[in-house]
Amino acid sequence: MKIFAIADTHLSGEPPTKPMDIFGAHWHNHWEKIKADWLDRVAAEDTVLLPGDISWAMRLDDALVDLNAIRQLPGRKILVRGNHDYWWQTISKMNKAVENELTFLQNSFAIAGDYAICGSRGWLCPGDRSFTAEDNSIYQRELLRVRASLEAATAAGFEKIILMLHYPPVNDKHEPSGFTELIGEFKVMLCLFGHLHSESAATAPSGIINGAACHLVACDALDFKLKLILQSEPYRP
Repeated sequence: MKIFAIADTHLSGEPPTKPMDIFGAHWHNHWEKIKADWLDRVAAEDTVLLPGDISWAMRLDDALVDLNAIRQLPGRKILVRGNHDYWWQTISKMNKAVENELTFLQNSFAIAGDYAICGSRGWLCPGDRSFTAEDNSIYQRELLRVRASLEAATAAGFEKIILMLHYPPVNDKHEPSGFTELIGEFKVMLCLFGHLHSESAATAPSGIINGAACHLVACDALDFKLKLILQSEPYRP
């Protein structure tokens, strides 16, 4: 079983109501490029991690066209919320809407082979040039959600943990944060994130951060191809 990741699909229906090439010619037909790579490389037994900014829709009903497009592709899909995923509702509502064919993480974890997939949206970290006093309450709440996810996986006996965030786990100066403290405390092996584009992607955190290998998986940073994260043995409880 292989584990892939790709973030920031920014879907908006078919045909798209918000074509992404307004952000540059390289975004032209970006979903077609992603789908072609997905169909070529992902098998039914594989897992694809989607760290946020899935759809531009404002309501869950409107997001279903995008979620269904993802459902139809091979592999198991595990999602966390991005800052533009305004359609995100309670887990029970989303599960019902997609007939439990997508896995949404919030205060929870999922199993992929012998790995626990943990995650939440994350947020801007203190010290970032864009961080304001209003951001602090969201940042603190996201720390609690990430901790709840990691604690659930640890309580279930998992030692191999992948943390999926939408935001990077550090500020724009790459300074330590509450997220990096959690990464160290729970011995996270891999941390995946999106959110960063263009110039910000060029200076994204990478390498080992507090023990975890960090990867930016925003789709435009990957030339609209899924990133192979690892191959894993089937889970044996």
